[in-house]
Amino acid sequence: MKLNALGLAAALVAGQAVAAPSVYPTGVTIYDPARAWNGYVIFSAPDKQTHLIDMNGNEVRRWENAGFPAALIDPALNGGKRGHLFVQLEEVKEPSKLASAGNGLRNKVVGELDWDGKVVWQWGDKAPGGAAQQHHDQRRLANGNTLVLANRLHPVKGFEVPQVIDDVIYEVTPAGKVAWSWTASEHLEEFGFTAEQLKLVRASKNPDVLHINNLGPVGPNKWFDGGDKRFHPDNLLFDSREANFIAIIDRQTGKVAWRLGPNLPRLNPYAPAQVPRPVDQFSGQHDAHIIPAGLPGAGNLLVFDNQGEAGYPRVPLSLLGGSRVLEIDPVKGEIVWQYSAADSGQPGWAFFSAFISSARRLPNGNTLIDEGKFGRVFQVTAKGEIVWEYVSPYFGKAPLGNARSNWLYRALPVPYDWVPEGTPRSEQAVTPPALEQFRVSTHP
Repeated sequence: MKLNALGLAAALVAGQAVAAPSVYPTGVTIYDPARAWNGYVIFSAPDKQTHLIDMNGNEVRRWENAGFPAALIDPALNGGKRGHLFVQLEEVKEPSKLASAGNGLRNKVVGELDWDGKVVWQWGDKAPGGAAQQHHDQRRLANGNTLVLANRLHPVKGFEVPQVIDDVIYEVTPAGKVAWSWTASEHLEEFGFTAEQLKLVRASKNPDVLHINNLGPVGPNKWFDGGDKRFHPDNLLFDSREANFIAIIDRQTGKVAWRLGPNLPRLNPYAPAQVPRPVDQFSGQHDAHIIPAGLPGAGNLLVFDNQGEAGYPRVPLSLLGGSRVLEIDPVKGEIVWQYSAADSGQPGWAFFSAFISSARRLPNGNTLIDEGKFGRVFQVTAKGEIVWEYVSPYFGKAPLGNARSNWLYRALPVPYDWVPEGTPRSEQAVTPPALEQFRVSTHP
């Protein structure tokens, strides 16, 4: 197997096999307007476009560029301009043989689009090496600069592979100058690995050894307000999908100020999921972030725990388990809320995405979850009741091979005041039929 295929397989599609029906409905399948948080949802799809839908699944805006993934720009950080977002603008014409859907080696130019699709800012030619190589996240900062998570392909002393797909963070000015940068391979001994684990990391055949898959400022929070400097709002939080840890970088020193993982107590999927309890082993996780101030659970860590194959060495996984969404007190190291399929009265494997996916807390206390592998986005209440569900009808090439898929890397909730005034929306209830009676009609 070639290294690029190995890297993609390890980073994207490893884990327990789960089969999906060959025929299933798309669009909105459940919607309770009284209990759902009502807004829009935005996502980039495998059709290489970005879609904004309303609560009934109607597409109200489409941009002809996809992001990795598309990222909203808060009007409060953008001079009050509504409807601006980050996407990819151009790919490298002759990328490295290690380039794949799971890294940024194909990505030449990233940029900001306005509501009408006009490019108002871009970055790539001025990036180190002449290509942004952005992956997984872009964020506009309060100072007007842009935070870019990127890859750098280079030899790293002590590693078995000739070139490492390193993770790099750039803070980029509006003029395209790199004002600050951070390189993951320079901090390996701060990530909580034992001596034996460090040997495994350096001996990995997969050059994408950490596969950092999200990045963002910690943001205002109660911990910092209470005197805990580890949670300074300007510090940066990221997680490593391949190595099973989440960490906060001190912006002043560049060192790791806080960390969770990689070595946690083994998950027992058969034990009662009582909370609060100490954090048990997450694996292959995505979208770790501090819940923003003003939302229920503010200050806690929210993360989509894929329970996908990951770790040095690989952690044991449950045959019958599925994915989880965890809300964690980052100071006590305790799970204070979680969602799994059992909370919706389903078997554990009914909610499972070994790769990609996301989870975001909503203003009414619900949580928006993207079960990325199957293109399913849904809202659950604090008790696990599904009050909105959508299956993406936008298909394209799957991450590996030539199959078609509706996979969604990340889905974001969009408040009504993010879009220009007058943007249409619909909020008509959708009640699904009983599954026992749901049939595809026959035709004479």
